[in-house]
Parts: sequence; structure tokens; C-alpha cells
Amino acid sequence: MKLSIGIVGLPNVGKSTLFKLLTKQEITIANYPFATIDPNVGVVPVPDERVEKLSDVSRSKKKIPAVVEFYDIAGLVKGANKGEGLGNQFLANIRNVQAITHIVRCFGQSDIIHVESSVDPIRDIDIIEMELIFKDIETVDKRMGKLEAEARGGDKAGVKNLGVLKEIRAELEAGNLTGRFKNEPIVHELQLLSAKPQLFLLNGSPEEVSEEVKRKIGEMGFKYLIADLKDESAVPELIKKAYAILNLISFFTTGEDETRAWTIERGTKAPQAAGVIHTDFEQKFIRAEVINTEKLLEAAHSGGSGHTDAWGIAKQKGWLRLEGKEYEMKDGDVIVVRHG
Repeated sequence: MKLSIGIVGLPNVGKSTLFKLLTKQEITIANYPFATIDPNVGVVPVPDERVEKLSDVSRSKKKIPAVVEFYDIAGLVKGANKGEGLGNQFLANIRNVQAITHIVRCFGQSDIIHVESSVDPIRDIDIIEMELIFKDIETVDKRMGKLEAEARGGDKAGVKNLGVLKEIRAELEAGNLTGRFKNEPIVHELQLLSAKPQLFLLNGSPEEVSEEVKRKIGEMGFKYLIADLKDESAVPELIKKAYAILNLISFFTTGEDETRAWTIERGTKAPQAAGVIHTDFEQKFIRAEVINTEKLLEAAHSGGSGHTDAWGIAKQKGWLRLEGKEYEMKDGDVIVVRHG
């Protein structure tokens, strides 16, 4: 499963700086709005020491971590939904991601230009959120026109979807996000911006972030991370929190050829997890040998060496389990798939 995150915010709040930290790619960072003309896409490995440890036990030739795709999306401004700045182009880019990292400027550095001429995190949050809402109103209105015709023709799905979109339209008109509708098929189909999970990255020191800002984000139902983007330590925590808001976990395969981390949603059953490894494995799934990473590592080191027969020892100790089609994968599971 691919995890994709769009980095959004007003111009000059630290988006491109974060992207450079994440990917180590040389991209344009300039002290003026719209320095980012096209979305930069970076593939970033997920920090996970379990890959290293399992690779060492298996003496793997290759180590393949899970990855996150980060999209550096140019700065939005007030009126973006109407085409102000580079608005429409970049609002469209947000549709393609699973989640949003919303960067808010909290630092007061006076030599960095602010597009609104002053530092006001509450105002800045409202500007971006309203642009997402306005764009969704446009999307919903276009679709409702088609659905009304389908409903008049007696189409049951059209009637149902029209009812859902009318509720969503009312929420948007009231200035509300639409996350509570995220499981509706029509919302998934339209990729509504206001329904996407968000993680706020408050760019500044803890002293520069007010309680009011924290409270506002909490009331919106989102989590935040306070980080000075001049500090690289923000990256692992950002990815960790992104996994949490998307309800994702990692499982592993390991052997002489490679050790690899795989990303799935929490609650995924073993056949579907096997299908992430190879599509044929899901249909031909029989059962899986499963052990927790820590138990496999414990078995590997039980003889005082990291290169004992970890699987054999784990089996002797009863730590290796055979699981069937109804097994729900757990974070840290190491599996061997048995298939037809």
C-alpha cells in the first residue's frame, strides 16, 4: 500500500524546507510566493529499526523499507479556489494524496515575507481550510447536477448519493470539514479535500505556539506536531504520526534475498496482506506462518549469536503460529505465506 501525503500551507511557511529535509533533494527554496511551480514528489523511506535487525538475522542481500510519497504543493493563498495565485492547479494536486500535512507558520522571523503581511496562525489555518471547503463546494455542485438527473430517472444509487451530497453541501456551506462522511463511496470517488485526514505541523518553537492554536486544531479533530523545521529530528515523528492518523501498520518478510517492510491498514486480514506482497497470493492463500518481530529476534539471539536458526528455535519454543484467512495482521508481524 502506498502512503501519499501532500504538504500544504500558505507561501513561505516552510513547505519546501520540510520537503528538502524529507528527501534531501535539491529543490527551489526562495523567499517569495510561488517559488514551487510544479509539485515536487519525493519518495521517503520510513524509519524503522526492525528492518535493520531482521536483515541482520537473515543476512539479507537487500533491505527494503516501507516508503512514503511526499508531494510538495505550491503555497495556497486566499481565493485559490477561484484561481488566485496558482490555486486551482494545486488544489487539484491535493486530490491525489491520502492525507495532508498542513504547515502553519508560528515563528516570528521578520526577514521572511508573510503573504498576509503578519504572523497569525489562527487566520492562516482558516484561510487554507476555507479554500479546501470552497473547492469542494464547486466539486459537489457539479456532481449534484448529474445525480439529480439520475434520481429523476429512478436510479436508486443516484437517489442515495444525492442525499449524501446534500448533507455534505450543507456542512460545507456552514464552513465545516466533511471528515465524518469519509467512508461514503461518493466521497471516496470525488476525493473531497475537506474529508482528508490532516496532520498539522506548527513551524516554530514550543514557546511560539499558543494554547489557542492547539485548542483550535483539537476542536477540528486533528493532531499536531510542533517542530522548528531547521531541525531534522522532526522527520521521524512526522512519519510516525502520519501512520497513526491513517491507521496504518507495518509487517515484514525476511530471508537471504531481502528483508522488506510492507504497509497495510490496521485490521487487514492475512490473505489481503499477502496480496500486498503479490496479487496472486491473496487468491491462492492457504495460511501464513506468523511471528512477532521481537520474538523472532529473541529466538535469533537465544544462543548468544545473531545468526542462529531463528525460525527453527522459534518453532521449538512454540512462538511460530499458523494463521488462517480470518487472522488480522498486527504491527510487527513477520510472515511466510503458504499459497497454492
